[in-house]
Amino acid sequence: MAEVRTSSGARGTARPATYGPQSKVRHTGGAPGGEAKFPRTVPTWAWALPPVLALGLVFLYPLGLVVKQSFTPDGGDGLSLAPYRDVFASAAFRDALTTTVWLAVGATAGCLVLGFVLALVIAFVPFPGGKAVARFIDVFLSFPSFLITLALLFLYGTVGMANGLWTDVTGAHTGPFQFLTTPWGVLLAEITYFTPFVMRPLLAAFSQLDTAQLEVASSLGARPARIVRQVVLPEALPALAAGGSLVLVMCLNEFGIVLFTGAKGVTTLPMLVYSKAILESDYPAACVVAVVNIAISVGLYGLYRVVSRRVGA
Repeated sequence: MAEVRTSSGARGTARPATYGPQSKVRHTGGAPGGEAKFPRTVPTWAWALPPVLALGLVFLYPLGLVVKQSFTPDGGDGLSLAPYRDVFASAAFRDALTTTVWLAVGATAGCLVLGFVLALVIAFVPFPGGKAVARFIDVFLSFPSFLITLALLFLYGTVGMANGLWTDVTGAHTGPFQFLTTPWGVLLAEITYFTPFVMRPLLAAFSQLDTAQLEVASSLGARPARIVRQVVLPEALPALAAGGSLVLVMCLNEFGIVLFTGAKGVTTLPMLVYSKAILESDYPAACVVAVVNIAISVGLYGLYRVVSRRVGA
C-alpha cells in the first residue's frame, strides 16, 4: 500500500480503487480454470441428424426400394423369392456373372503388374519429365471411363487410325485390328483406364521408402531384380492390396467401357441390369441382378478391410 498525506497532515494508507460492486463473478457450470461454460441448448446427436436423414433419403431409401422390388414379381402384391429363382435359373445371368468375374479378375491382375512396373520406373529411374508424368497420373484419375474407350476406338476401331493406315497402304477393304468388339478389347480398355488407380498409392508408398536401404543392398552386390523382390516389394504390398481391391470393385461395376466398346457378345452384370430394365422392362429381374452386384461389391470390400488390416495397409 502506498502512504499518502491528507489535507490535515495525517498519514494514511491508500486503498486500491474498485469499480462496481466488490463481488465475485459466478461462472455457470463451475468450469475449472475460471473459464465460463455456457449451457448447451442443442444436444450433440442433433447435429448428426440432418446428414443422416439426407443420406437415408438420397441413398438408403432408393436402395431399399430396389431390394423390395427384387422380391416383388410382376403382377404380384406380396413378397416372393420367385424373381430370384427365375434369374438364377437363367443362362443369361450365369454367363453375365462369369464374364463379369473373369473380366474383373483379369483386369485387376493386369493393372497390378503394369502399375507396379510403371510406378517403379517413374519412382526410381530418373528421366526427363518424370515429375510431369507423376502429376499427370493424378489428372488421369479424373477422366471418365468412356473417354479412354473413345480414344481406343479412334486408334484401333473398325474405322480407326490403325485400320485406316493399313487399308491405305495395302489397299485392303478392312484392317486387321478388330479386337475392340471382343472381350479382349474390353479387358484392354479396363487395364488402360484402371492402371493409374494402382499407380497412385504405389507412388505414394515409394516416396516414403528409405533410399538408404536400396543403396546398401546395391553396395552388397544385390542385383536390381533381387532388390525389387526383397526390399521394394514388401514395402509395396499394402499399396498393392489397396489399389488392387479398389480396381477389382470398380471393374465389377463398370458399365461405360463395355457399352462404348460396342462388344455385343460381352454382357456383364451392369449391362444385364440395363438390358432387363431399359430394353425388356423386367424390373424385378433387373433389381435381382442389381442386388447380387451390390452384395458381391460389399463382400469384396469387407474382404479388403480384413486383408488390409493383416498387411498393415
